[in-house]
Amino acid sequence: MLAHRRGRIHAHGILPDQGRDTAKFLAPRQGCWNLIYVATQSQSVKPRVVIIGGGFGGLKAARQLRNADVSVTLIDRKNHHTFQPLLYQVATAGLSPGEIAAPIRWILHSQKNVEVLLGEVTGFDLQRKLVKLADDEIPFDYLIVAAGASHAYFGHDEWEPLAPGLKSIEDATEIRRRILLAFELAERDAARGAPQRELNFVVVGAGPTGVELAGTLAEIARHVLANEFRTIDPRHTRVLLVEGGPRVLASYPESLSHSAEQQLAKLGVEVRTSTLVTGMEAGRVRFGDSWVPAVVTLWAAGVAASPLGKLLSAPTDRAGRVRALADLSIPGHPEVFVIGDLAAMVDAKGTPLPGVAPVAMQQGVAAAKNILRAIQGETAEPFHYHDKGSMATIGRAAAVADFGRLQLSGFPAWMTWLFVHILFLIGFRNRLMVMIQWAWSYITYERGARLITGDSNLPGWHSASVNVRAANTPESAMVSDVREAETQRVAAPGVPL
Repeated sequence: MLAHRRGRIHAHGILPDQGRDTAKFLAPRQGCWNLIYVATQSQSVKPRVVIIGGGFGGLKAARQLRNADVSVTLIDRKNHHTFQPLLYQVATAGLSPGEIAAPIRWILHSQKNVEVLLGEVTGFDLQRKLVKLADDEIPFDYLIVAAGASHAYFGHDEWEPLAPGLKSIEDATEIRRRILLAFELAERDAARGAPQRELNFVVVGAGPTGVELAGTLAEIARHVLANEFRTIDPRHTRVLLVEGGPRVLASYPESLSHSAEQQLAKLGVEVRTSTLVTGMEAGRVRFGDSWVPAVVTLWAAGVAASPLGKLLSAPTDRAGRVRALADLSIPGHPEVFVIGDLAAMVDAKGTPLPGVAPVAMQQGVAAAKNILRAIQGETAEPFHYHDKGSMATIGRAAAVADFGRLQLSGFPAWMTWLFVHILFLIGFRNRLMVMIQWAWSYITYERGARLITGDSNLPGWHSASVNVRAANTPESAMVSDVREAETQRVAAPGVPL
């Protein structure tokens, strides 16, 4: 027998487009095999649904098709699904990567109509209905693109190495490395007798991710690390949260934004609103015409859609998101659907849908249902987002939650946030481990994943590796005085930027 794999003939098995029909070989004639098909069943080949992306939307779509008479192929360049709302916990050493991630293959192992492929999509041939990988082509009858988004630096991609964003496990462990390394390098230099430098952490962008990072950073400095160093005092760390708009958490009601700012101040975070980043170098950030020293700068100011959106040859917005039709398909191709952060859609009031997990999950379900309707010859239905509320945590017992008429802040919002995020984690083991970690952290202030992995270089950090006597020369003292005066003028707390 011959076999096919995704539409090609191989040395054993089934020919393409024949379902599970078998083939008989006759004796070779003039060096060639004669082949006769013998139909063993009358049913046609199952429709093939290809899903690109194993995030919230892609997984939800795959699961929605679990009982359907279709063949599903899920492609992702990572072998794991990441629970992105808790990435900041990995970045701030509260949780380990394995506690917020799970292998996609394991998540879908019981769903027999799904195959999971590790690969990176490089393009599409929509006319021939092919998804292109670097070394393969995957045919489809229906396509769901849920490729997500990446960081946006507003035309300053050169800032990315200086200010990492937070979208993946790799981003989280790099941020963790930089945060912990800053304290270690400061302790090492101080122990050598070098002049102590300011430990300034700058977080750009005061959306949910920026607020979570800034609040947790302040907590780490003032509580977790407070008594662990012998030369430096981490409690003198300065955490600066910078927002270009007029208030933090701009997508929340104004009362909750005000509450969030108060909770941040209580934790020791300095908030600067209506402040734009105009420059960045290793070790410092410029706001307007003023430079502020920064041992670590983190980026939470914006996102850009996956480049795959533009490869679909469909209309896109400025951020590269595809302007999908009401039923989530793209113009001219009712068999191709775009969901999640890659789709630019508005709600019934004309407000753009946020790039959050509930939107992606609901769109994944809607796209899968429209595919099943198309298979049955029915008309696709438009997508309607049901907003169940939003939450943002700020720190220990500090959070805000907006459920429409019900608004919470402080400890009640924080407890609600904890419950919801544990509930949506994938896998009982992950839920149990996260509950134990959070309970222990709440009681002791300890964070158990404080591992520095990778190299020990920090952008902009000029270690005091020279001997200390050189630092005490008149020339170096003059330079030190000038730098100290500049730092006090530019970065003193309370001075408008």
